[in-house]
Order: sequence, then C-alpha cells, then structure tokens
Amino acid sequence: MRPVSSSEIIGLDRYQNIRSRYREAVIRHKADRRLSVGEKVTLVFEDRETLRFQIQEMVWIERISDPAKVQNEIDVYNELVPGANELSATLYIEITDTPQIRPELDRLIGIDEHVALVLGADSDEDVVGARFDPKQMEEDRISAVQYIRFVMTQDQADRFADPSQPLRIRIDHPNYAQEVVVPETTRASLTLTLSEDPAPLLDVDELGPAIEDELLHQGTHVRALRPANRPGPDLAIVEALESGGDLAAATPELLREALAVVQRFAAEMSRVHGHCRFQTDLGSEVDRLRWQIHPPRR
Repeated sequence: MRPVSSSEIIGLDRYQNIRSRYREAVIRHKADRRLSVGEKVTLVFEDRETLRFQIQEMVWIERISDPAKVQNEIDVYNELVPGANELSATLYIEITDTPQIRPELDRLIGIDEHVALVLGADSDEDVVGARFDPKQMEEDRISAVQYIRFVMTQDQADRFADPSQPLRIRIDHPNYAQEVVVPETTRASLTLTLSEDPAPLLDVDELGPAIEDELLHQGTHVRALRPANRPGPDLAIVEALESGGDLAAATPELLREALAVVQRFAAEMSRVHGHCRFQTDLGSEVDRLRWQIHPPRR
C-alpha cells in the first residue's frame, strides 16, 4: 500500500471548508473496520485513508502550517501504513472506570504476546500473531492505545480472502481471554486492504486550486498577509518567518521588525476605521509568533 504523500494533505484554509463532510466519509469507512474483542478491547484496522485523515486532523488541531512539521506528521503515520500481505490496526484498551484504568492496564501487561488472527479451525488452524510496535512497549506497564500488525505469508493472505475459511481474532491473555469471529463486512473491507489501495475519501483535485493569501509585506524576520479565508476585507496578519511560538526565545531583531510592521498596519486600519483590535498568538502550542490586526467590531 502506498504511503501518504505531502501532496495529499491540504492546508488549513481549504480543510476547514470540507472537514465536516470528510469526517463523515471517514466514519462510514471505519464502520466496517472496527471490531470489538470482548468488552475491553477494540481493534480499528487502518489503511492509508484512515491514516491520511489522522494526519489531516493533527495538522488542523495543532494549526501546523510549516511544511517541515507537516512532513514530520506524515512520516510518523506512514509507519502505520500496512505493507504487502499485512493488516495494520490500532488496539484500544477501553476502561471507563477512571480509578481502575491503571490497575486494569497492569493486569494486561504481556498482552503483546497474546493477540492473534486465526485462520481456519481445529487441526487446520493457522495462527498469525500480532506484532506490537516495540517503541511503545515497556516491561512493567502498557498504554491503552497500541499499534499492531498482522504479517501474513501469501498462502495466509489467500486463505484470509477466501470466505469459506473461518476467520477469528483471539486474545488468550491469562487475565483476558476473548475470541470473536470477524464479520463478513469487516472481512470484505480488510481483504481489499490486502489487494489494493482504498479509494480516496478526499480528492484534492476536486477541491480546485487553493486561494492564495495576499502578501502585504516581506521583511527579513516577519511578513504580513491578508488571508484568503478572512472573515472580513481588512484583517491583516503579521507573523514571524522563523518557527516557534516562544516569545522569550525571540531575537531582539525579530521583535523590533515585528513591532514596526504591526504599528504600520494598525495605523492604516485606524485611519480607515477609527481604531483597531489585536489578537496575539504566542506559546509552545503555536507554530510561530503571530499578530492579528482586526477592524473594530460593528
């Protein structure tokens, strides 16, 4: 299965316009790829479309616009894209009683050796053990979210695709023994994963060309933009060219230039509207220092 490429991830401005219908499409797609194994464990089988959505959501939630940081998110999630004759899944250990979360998770230490995909039955049974992500594993504790793979031979993949062959997910941990038959709809969806890339749930080409922000000023350390998706005609944004939202770490040169540019656009807006409003984006959770200059509220 092909990894997700940067050309398939759209920017914040375009994504906000299609996010709701994209989420609905992903929810429908995941419905046949979610499997409960008893009351406490759920598997959600991933493909490049479910992972592409997770990348898109991380970019949206974290407000990431720096191409290098977007690529970093892509690289992280591409590690979960299934390879040839592989299934990739996110395993959730679901414990709703908050005080019991840690004790229950501790009871399931070692579960990485007890999850399997089972092909056939009785003497014809063929067990494909789940491979857990070693970067997540610790000797004395586990997390409630685990990334796993089922790596099959070609013969096993052929049996998986044969609906006449029994197919189950088994967990035989001493403290949690559960087995579930994989439903036909889930099996059909996963069989496609073994044979081809999924159909795109978000077609970048259908969105049309992105509307570009208007560049108002380009300096040594900052630039000023009029966003394409602005709520009104006069919003101006002054932002640092360097990444990082920590004001204390900003250089004096950057701050001097930023203040001069902010003053310039504030003066222009005040001449038109009488006064203006400011919003400042600072802190470790933003990708860069940013000042928004708004006209007054009406």
